[in-house]
Amino acid sequence: MTFIQAIIIAIVEGLTEFLPVSSTGHMIITENLLGVQPTAFVKAFTVIIQFGAILSVICLYRKRFFRLNHTPAPEDATPLQKFLHTWDFYWKLLVAFIPALVIGGLCNGLIDKLLGSVAVVAVMLVVGGIFMLFCDKIFNKGTDDTPITEKRAFRIGLFQCISMIPGVSRSMATIVGGMAQKLSRRKAAEFSFFLAVPTMFAATCLDVLKLILSHESVGSGFTGVMLIIVGSVVAFIVAMLAIKWFIDFLTKYGFRAFGWYRIIVGGAIIIALLCNVNLSMVD
Repeated sequence: MTFIQAIIIAIVEGLTEFLPVSSTGHMIITENLLGVQPTAFVKAFTVIIQFGAILSVICLYRKRFFRLNHTPAPEDATPLQKFLHTWDFYWKLLVAFIPALVIGGLCNGLIDKLLGSVAVVAVMLVVGGIFMLFCDKIFNKGTDDTPITEKRAFRIGLFQCISMIPGVSRSMATIVGGMAQKLSRRKAAEFSFFLAVPTMFAATCLDVLKLILSHESVGSGFTGVMLIIVGSVVAFIVAMLAIKWFIDFLTKYGFRAFGWYRIIVGGAIIIALLCNVNLSMVD
């Protein structure tokens, strides 16, 4: 992987991380078009720069992300209940993160195998796109006043696990999961963004560990480190520009436009694969 390739992939990541179109899927497609081989380092790079984009959430929502609940706890609350009341926001994120932690740990090998498959990405883009054409009518009954309880957080976390399949989109899965729990589009999207922080942090730590333990010189050398740093910075900057636009667009127009986009892109790739077209722009 060259620095130009890394920058292009990072731009794609930053633009698509918060859109319900699968940033991982788009990076896999981009890597294939650029002729980047799906080595252990490239797979790790794909995950790690996503955390770079996720950090834009902390920057943009820092006042809401770094907060404690200062309202009085119930008088009859136990010490544990009082503690959880104070740390309510982080407690809900932890509850929502647990399903991904468990299922991701159990299925990590299978996930790694799927990360290199353009065919899987294309099929899931189409399937997810068809679903998104109708999900607004099915789930668009939520409000900003709906509280995020432990049960709702856990169920959103279960939805997030579906996005471990490349092409599904973590953003789509968790936002739809929130809407299924009667949250408004905006509130579901914001919780999706917050949930991405612990999820992608854990995924990044796991991939960094695997990269350190691997025997790929590119992944362990200075060049590999610089590729990851450059990619993460570019993804962070581009994501900062994209995130506010997405919130406004989703609130006003919903998922339908993204559904059609997924169907068109996924369908075009499936047709190309069936016709044995070489998707790589580099021989």
